[in-house]
Amino acid sequence: MGLNKELKQSIKTARITGLWYLMMAISGILGFLVFHSEIFVSGNPEQTLTNLVELKSTARIRLLLEFAIVISQALTAVWFFKLFKDNYEWEAWTLGIWGMVNALAIMISAISIASAIGVANSDISALEDKVLLIQVFQHIISNAWGIGGLFFGLWLFPMGYIVIKSKRMPVWLGRIIVLGGIGYLISTVIRYAGIDFSFNRFLTLPATIGEFWMIGYLLIFGIRPINE
Repeated sequence: MGLNKELKQSIKTARITGLWYLMMAISGILGFLVFHSEIFVSGNPEQTLTNLVELKSTARIRLLLEFAIVISQALTAVWFFKLFKDNYEWEAWTLGIWGMVNALAIMISAISIASAIGVANSDISALEDKVLLIQVFQHIISNAWGIGGLFFGLWLFPMGYIVIKSKRMPVWLGRIIVLGGIGYLISTVIRYAGIDFSFNRFLTLPATIGEFWMIGYLLIFGIRPINE
């Protein structure tokens, strides 16, 4: 009876973890892949400035979605720690801490978005000054996400390791997650080394597959018994 109760609690924790992870995925897709390009035009700070003024409500939605990513990433990291700490304490700490670093990287982006909105709608009279500041904030946003790829990859290593070692989830799920972590690291290094590699964006594809598989497994099945 005690074991059954413990398993039920673990499954409940796993499903809550999955919910936070799902929220992070949804807010990330909406914020970074959908709304971001509506406001921030790469290489065109003048148009970005115009968008920040004329589409102020959309810009604030983009900012709030960044808040949602930060919060859900932090909570996902905490709940993963809670899920695995009893049997894999060191790995769970690593997973939780590196997940928090992800949240901090995205928070830098959120601060820059908020600053860009503030500057664009401020009383600064010189248009050139506004454009220059917007350009700086665009670079910070881009690089917060870009260099953040190091820890977007790193936090997948302990996650995948625990899955493989514990066998409380499909072993191939863990392997794909680890492969995704490697892909993130290589992709980030290639990008910032200035290497022209046209297939670079595909290196993070295993991470995307693994993370959505993880979300689905957590929500549908939770986690297996320890000895299964």
